[in-house]
Amino acid sequence: MLKPRRITDLRIEPFEDAFMVYRNGNDRVHYLNHTAVLVLELSTGENDAEQMAAVLQGLYQLDSPPTREVQDIIANMMDEGLVEAVSIA
Repeated sequence: MLKPRRITDLRIEPFEDAFMVYRNGNDRVHYLNHTAVLVLELSTGENDAEQMAAVLQGLYQLDSPPTREVQDIIANMMDEGLVEAVSIA
């Protein structure tokens, strides 16, 4: 099973109504909304997308867990180099 883990050299700063994420050694700045930052913070290598979706369901009092949306956020963050996949046996 693959679980995302946040890259260690990220700096996360609040910025207006979002968060600015900067990776040292990379000249790119990413702007994430509150939900995406929560997913990033939950990306410890211990949580999979379903577990993160369950947390968001509770926080936002949703009728069902937003699993597909969390998977999309994780995929985008992997493409941008903000998280990496950790293989857990």
